[in-house]
Amino acid sequence: MWSLFAALGLFVAGAAVSVIYGVLELAHPEPASYFAVGYAVLAVSFVFEGISFRQSVRQARAEAQVMQRDLIEHVLATSDPTLRAVFAEDSAALAGLVIAAVGLGAHQATGSVVPDAVGSILVGALLAVVAVVLINRNRRSLVGEEADPRVRAAAVQALLDAPEVARVTYLRLEIVGPRMVLLVAAVDLTGDDAESALAVRLRALEARISASPAVAGTVLTLSAPDDPTLAPEA
Repeated sequence: MWSLFAALGLFVAGAAVSVIYGVLELAHPEPASYFAVGYAVLAVSFVFEGISFRQSVRQARAEAQVMQRDLIEHVLATSDPTLRAVFAEDSAALAGLVIAAVGLGAHQATGSVVPDAVGSILVGALLAVVAVVLINRNRRSLVGEEADPRVRAAAVQALLDAPEVARVTYLRLEIVGPRMVLLVAAVDLTGDDAESALAVRLRALEARISASPAVAGTVLTLSAPDDPTLAPEA
């Protein structure tokens, strides 16, 4: 939710203000001065944004290698909204600073405010695109999103590896937080225990699965005899 608010703020305070400033500058051009101050501000901003971006790339690359994804794919698919927001916003900020520097340089070289104003509008458009992507991605997380197929396959295999589970006939993994899922499954337990004993075994299995830091909760039910069996690669 807070990442969604941050994306909305990026759209309103970043994109809208930047575009409005560019349009006003085109409508009412004013000669600029103190270009050195502008370059200094852009340079300092680039250094700090670059440091933040480098840290987010390091974290994202390490996680992407574990999930066997490329960097951009992982940033878009990760259930960690903070990592995605920092990576996207820092990327947009660095690109925006380059655009602003080019516009400022063209302004100084030509004496026209048009390049600087157009640069501001382009920065606003860039921020708007990033904001829309982040808003849509966080919206999908809020309404309930299933886990990656590779995580699903690993979960099926983990259930089958449990000695008391004969087969798995249903599985839903819903992302409920950064690197956390809610697991709902239908399983066929080994043996021919009475109903009361089966309930106890199910609760014990639920507790063991929920002990994992990646699992926010577990709900297990018994499979019907004619339910089709799920394979790990499903």
